[in-house]
Amino acid sequence: MKNKREKIGVFDSGLGGLSILKELRKLLPNEDYLFYEDSIHNPYGEKTKEELLEITSNIVDYLLKEQCKIIVIACNTATTCCMKELRKKYPDTIFVGTVPAIKVAYDNHCKKTIILSTPNTMKSKRVDELLHDYKKNDQEIINISGENLANLIEQDKKEEINQLLKRLLNDYKEEADSIVLGCTHYPLIKDQIQKVIPNAILIDSSIGVSNEVKRQLKENNLLKDSEEEGQLTIINTKDKKLINRSWEILEKK
Repeated sequence: MKNKREKIGVFDSGLGGLSILKELRKLLPNEDYLFYEDSIHNPYGEKTKEELLEITSNIVDYLLKEQCKIIVIACNTATTCCMKELRKKYPDTIFVGTVPAIKVAYDNHCKKTIILSTPNTMKSKRVDELLHDYKKNDQEIINISGENLANLIEQDKKEEINQLLKRLLNDYKEEADSIVLGCTHYPLIKDQIQKVIPNAILIDSSIGVSNEVKRQLKENNLLKDSEEEGQLTIINTKDKKLINRSWEILEKK
């Protein structure tokens, strides 16, 4: 019997998940997507774990009601804080989460890596686990909180973003060879980050997450059997005007 659930549900605390969505649509162009931008609760990085679990549970309920066959948590904070609990609460739902791409820095033999993430992600047990699993003895890791950077990106406050990036990263611009972007908002300002630390490679999770989504769909026989381009629906919980900005970001090369 054919599964009635047809869409790939993707959610984040606003526009950040677009960095994941963009890569997903490139890899799986025939799939239908529902992107849920929870801008009204942005930033997730400053919420308690209890608040986040309630927020994310409500989003999952909505996405399941909208016939999503798999749910992508396109947010490092929500993944590190809530993924395990959500899997227990919704045992029949396939979840794919997003975590800082520390393994990629390891695989690229980076020597001095900055992990830039939200306050909650930086302090999470999951990041500690990743560092334990992948950090080499000769690899220096600098764990930095991006403070309210995600919120500034959401509001498109370019000058304040530049000032914050300089304050956070200036001390490392001569030494750091890589920056792990531990928040899905941060890839949206790659150009600005690169200006502060021009010689560092920027690493994000979008390709890894997309490959895992494809693997899960294939393994569960849920890949869409169609050669037509899939449809995308975007919902923003705060302001419909932000949806227009999302389309602009998606269409940008």
